[in-house]
Amino acid sequence: MSDHSVTVHSLHLHPIKSCAGIAVREGLLIETGLELDRAWMVVDDEGRFLTQRELPQMQLVKPTLRTEDLVLRAPGMLALHLAIHAVEEPCRATVWGDEVAAYDMGKVAAQWFTDYLGRPARLVRFDPEHQRACDARWTGGLPAQTAFADGFPLLVASTASLAELNRRLAAAGHPPAAMERFRPNLVLEGLEDAHAEDFIDELTIESPQGPIVLKLVKPCSRCSIPDVDPTTAQTGHAITDTLLGYRADPRLNGALTFGMNAIIVSGIDHLLQVGARGEGTIAF
Repeated sequence: MSDHSVTVHSLHLHPIKSCAGIAVREGLLIETGLELDRAWMVVDDEGRFLTQRELPQMQLVKPTLRTEDLVLRAPGMLALHLAIHAVEEPCRATVWGDEVAAYDMGKVAAQWFTDYLGRPARLVRFDPEHQRACDARWTGGLPAQTAFADGFPLLVASTASLAELNRRLAAAGHPPAAMERFRPNLVLEGLEDAHAEDFIDELTIESPQGPIVLKLVKPCSRCSIPDVDPTTAQTGHAITDTLLGYRADPRLNGALTFGMNAIIVSGIDHLLQVGARGEGTIAF
């Protein structure tokens, strides 16, 4: 084993699953990941989650976090203000194969998303009393939970990995990709090799409250979402085509991967901060 020194290059919250993210300077680490990350989700009239995979225009729903509310803006829509600490009726919602406890966010939010998406939709908030466990086959038996994220509390990527992808995109005559296409929570700087995060076992990051320890447990398989342009919501295939050339991952039966899913070993209620230094233990 060996260690690699890293720095937290950027932190990202995605308050509503599959809508635009927010770059933040710091974020509070709670049991399910960064506080307010994937805390809300858009669902159909049967409570099943909706994503950019079928509705790429969700990428243009831009959140702004303020002290007491979350403000949503989208093309052609008046701003929607959601009180961060207010919910309405209890309900159930389905994300992938998990049915979870949630709260409906009410008629105004439902009408806003229905009008914008052009189909029946509602907004729900994850019930913090509900425990949605991560897949123990990947966590090594360590207990971990998440909210409305696909499967794990945090997604970690590196600037080196994005630089390599952009080198390959440029060689093929394509414009560069922004990191926001990959929707990470934590972007690391200082790894010399592209995709070195694939081989990090534990990541220890300094914080004002003491060390945070994350375990990187599963490569993140990629669907069509990275090919949705974050500024226009237009779909393409340049990123998928490029990843096909070098990122078919035998650990996931040839799925295309970029970034690593992580669980929290220790550091709940600690602040993750941009610029914080860390050490990644490389396991071979």
